[in-house]
Amino acid sequence: MSTAQAAEASTAAARDKYRSFLHDEAEKIQWRHGRPPTYDTVNQLFEEGRTKEWPKGSLEGTVQNAIKSWEMELTHKTRLQDFKSINPDKFKLIVNGREGLSAEETLKAGSYNALLKNSLPEEFKFYKAEEESFESSHEAFRSAFPRGFAWEVSSVYSGPPLIAFKFRHWGFFEGPFKGHAPTGEKVEFCGLGTLKVDESLRAEDVEIYYDPAELFGGLLKGSSIEDSTTAQGCPFSKKT
Repeated sequence: MSTAQAAEASTAAARDKYRSFLHDEAEKIQWRHGRPPTYDTVNQLFEEGRTKEWPKGSLEGTVQNAIKSWEMELTHKTRLQDFKSINPDKFKLIVNGREGLSAEETLKAGSYNALLKNSLPEEFKFYKAEEESFESSHEAFRSAFPRGFAWEVSSVYSGPPLIAFKFRHWGFFEGPFKGHAPTGEKVEFCGLGTLKVDESLRAEDVEIYYDPAELFGGLLKGSSIEDSTTAQGCPFSKKT
């Protein structure tokens, strides 16, 4: 095998089969962490836990990969000019009927904050997106789900330009989350969405509907780390 063939084979092996644009002109992209991300761990979780395996080229597989690609760009690219999965000038993200976020607003907030922001009274907020930064929000969920937070399309009800779909999100709560100890249990939730695309299949409007309580019900099951530490106490202070 020639050097050129070896390089081509290496590039092909490195490509992520679920996310477009990950290695296209990677050297010209301004990556958040200096280089393209690696999804090997979460891809394994996805393949082991998915409920549907869509044929290559199917509408369902295309929609699934398009949204995974958008999430990858939103999480790992820092400039809208580098995005290929959305139309930055028209893009709008609407979650559970809230006021839509522009592409710039979504990029600044980050995917978790954009999806979890709500208008509940303070005492009922499981997660306060307005107090989290892009970095702190991603760190909180990376901590809770060390193997990643897998996502799949479970059904597609209509094709482009207005795509309606059902999705499922899951991971294993194996690390601490906001003062709650991990349970090791699977945490998952399902939801519905619509995706309006242009003639180049770039997203213009994304609407997502789901129940955040399904997510936080699993994450808040873990005992309070502070309470657990206090209960254990210092062994030398216990009465004998």
